[in-house]
Amino acid sequence: MWLKLSTLALLPVLVFQGVKVRKNTPRLLEASGDREGIIGQGQPLSLLILGDSAAAGVGVESQSEALSGAILQALQDEYQILWKLHAKTGDTTEQVIRATQHLAPQQYDVVVTSVGVNDVTKLTSVKSWLKQQQLLFEEIQNRFQPKLIIVTGVPPMQHFPALPNPLAWLLGQYATAMNQQLQQYLAQNSRFKFLHFDIHAFQTMNLPMASDGFHPSKEIYAIWGQQIATLVQQSFTHHQ
Repeated sequence: MWLKLSTLALLPVLVFQGVKVRKNTPRLLEASGDREGIIGQGQPLSLLILGDSAAAGVGVESQSEALSGAILQALQDEYQILWKLHAKTGDTTEQVIRATQHLAPQQYDVVVTSVGVNDVTKLTSVKSWLKQQQLLFEEIQNRFQPKLIIVTGVPPMQHFPALPNPLAWLLGQYATAMNQQLQQYLAQNSRFKFLHFDIHAFQTMNLPMASDGFHPSKEIYAIWGQQIATLVQQSFTHHQ
């Protein structure tokens, strides 16, 4: 409730700052390169990545430096990976659901999601966002029957260099509330793993963000990809 009240109280400032940020933030392209393929050697593993601009690799030149590349790099010595990336800049959870519905049903061992920033910037209520996330997970489970779903939390947007206060503070409050609800929901099912996107930790390691102050850099994609790879290794070593 207080989140709604804070939003209403700050609305004139938020609108003004939002317009300014959109005007001043450079628009970076999605990373170029393959979005599906087979790579590596070892135990067969199928992987699907779904989401928004961060999943699509905005902030780096090529997919090899983006999230998909970082995950493949970390896993290709142990697994032969059949993989696919389906992500688009600007997509909200609702749009990711629609995009998922256009994919052919197919079994994937692992599905990775990265979505939420665009829901936050649209000031979607936490309650309706959680409902949409649940619908997305239902769609994923029905369509792909994954053994493991790795859910990347909403980044702590209060730490985005591109955002001024109080806009950054408020969006950070939304992100925190969304993550808390999401984590509670996912904890009920062992098939899900929640992954914190810890920008604050990256900043203390002196890792830069992309030049727009809004997206991951190559260094951050590498760590994020490694974290996902570790969750995959932990889950699938036990299944052998």
